[in-house]
Amino acid sequence: QVRVVESGGGLVQPGGSLRLSCAASGRLFITYAMGWYRQAPGKQRELVARMRSGGGSSTDYADSVKGRFTISRDNAKNTVYLQMNSLKPEDTAVYICNAKNSRYDSWGQGTQVTVSS
Repeated sequence: QVRVVESGGGLVQPGGSLRLSCAASGRLFITYAMGWYRQAPGKQRELVARMRSGGGSSTDYADSVKGRFTISRDNAKNTVYLQMNSLKPEDTAVYICNAKNSRYDSWGQGTQVTVSS
């Protein structure tokens, strides 16, 4: 029902910051839980951060990013963000946006984040 497209990836130095955006199609966005996943070469896809549907602020984070990453959503703009601070080389991966409700489960194509000096 909803399509998602990521943007904002790129090359950043260790300790730097980057903000990813996930733009969704305009229908029933508020019914979707939104999540950010990542997949590095040779590794399985893992959940990075997730926010429940609606206007609430309940969030979940992977232990590896807790305290450094922040997920947020703007329902009026049909957009979810991932603010990434204090980036480490091990954060290097393709970051993928997910929108899920009781009926649909949609994935974006991903955006590359590379953390390197």
